Amino acid sequence: MKKRMQLNFMAIAMISMIAVLLLTTVVFYNLFQNEVIENLHTCADMLGEDLVNYKDTDRIISQKKVDNIRVTLIDKDGVVLADSDVNADVLGNHKERPEVKEAIEKGSGKSIRTSNTLSHASYYYAIRLSNGNILRLAKESQSFISFLIRVSPFIGGIAILLFVVSIFLSRLFAKSIVKPIEMLAKNMDREELATGYKELTPFLNTIQKQHRDIVKSSNMRQEFTANVSHELKTPLTSISGYSELIAGGMAKGEDAVRFAGEIQKNSSRLLTLINDILQLSELDTRNFNDDFAWVNFADTVRNCGDLLALAAKKRNVTLHLETVPEVVMIHGVTKMLEELVYNLIDNGIRYNKENGQVVVCLAETENTVIFCVKDTGIGISKENQERIFERFYRVDKGRSRETGGTGLGLAIVKHIVAVHHADIEVTSEEDKGTEITVTFHKENE
Repeated sequence: MKKRMQLNFMAIAMISMIAVLLLTTVVFYNLFQNEVIENLHTCADMLGEDLVNYKDTDRIISQKKVDNIRVTLIDKDGVVLADSDVNADVLGNHKERPEVKEAIEKGSGKSIRTSNTLSHASYYYAIRLSNGNILRLAKESQSFISFLIRVSPFIGGIAILLFVVSIFLSRLFAKSIVKPIEMLAKNMDREELATGYKELTPFLNTIQKQHRDIVKSSNMRQEFTANVSHELKTPLTSISGYSELIAGGMAKGEDAVRFAGEIQKNSSRLLTLINDILQLSELDTRNFNDDFAWVNFADTVRNCGDLLALAAKKRNVTLHLETVPEVVMIHGVTKMLEELVYNLIDNGIRYNKENGQVVVCLAETENTVIFCVKDTGIGISKENQERIFERFYRVDKGRSRETGGTGLGLAIVKHIVAVHHADIEVTSEEDKGTEITVTFHKENE
């Protein structure tokens, strides 16, 4: 990256340098041309009044010798009356010469003509005298090509010097731009880094955020792996221990029955855990767009309520379906919606108090479908509310295992909510209860 930036800076510098040098050369040459013409103009004004009588050839010749200027006197018909360099008799009519023609019409005229070899340019300036004759002054000087060749060593020297400077500056600029990024790579965990360039701040903030997300995901994966190992090991250890006692003939009669019951209980727990892990894996990797269909969500809520009524009764919890309309249609995955409703109601029952209540609500507005489960259970502290959707996170680990929870139910719920582009909100107070609200947006359907 640094090398590419350096090359780009050098290319920009070289192109800019060449353009500036060429432009400067053109400007200076134009100034030079104007200076020559202005000099001829001044000389013409000085000679004009003295040469009203064309016979004053001595002054013409002396001016030629002093200033290297060719002086020509021409009448209004274009006939050469006198010339400082050539015999006037051998010169043709000058009436169609651009500078002469312009002087006859406007009082003064000028032109520049380049030689066939392009090495020299002739500058002409003509004025109309008071007697109607035309005084033309000419001077030969270098052409633009000749001027460019003459100054090329100077331009080349400057170009080489600027090229060397551009190499140094491009390295300096590239290093100064890349330095904050290199610092970020070495200090990813720092909250703030002085970039020196405010334009880089959003870019660096994005990199830092992505780094934090990657670290967080890595930590969660490590924690998940450790939790899975622990959660699988616990029931497997129980199953192995009880089965070993039975196989060794150490358990008889009622003990054998009790041990078999423990094996069955832990096997069921293990199977539930594996199913939840597989479901989470599927939610992480699979695209469910083809599984979306129109579902009567009200039927889903009622069916889950019926399935969990017995579980609520066993725990002395009153389950009440409140304000559930006959028909509430949403666009979603049937199996997922059933899992979402079941898990939320089941959680409300599991973590409730003796003689507690679970109230289930379903409402529809113009743009949303709102599903909520409110319980009078143990509640969740504020510091735990942000973590309840993490995998294997339990507010009350002892109670969760006692009630048969895997710690994955709310993680599954969160994934289902994300698949449906819905929102989930938790409101809870310790020892007073919890309310979880899921809002489905109809525009996402």
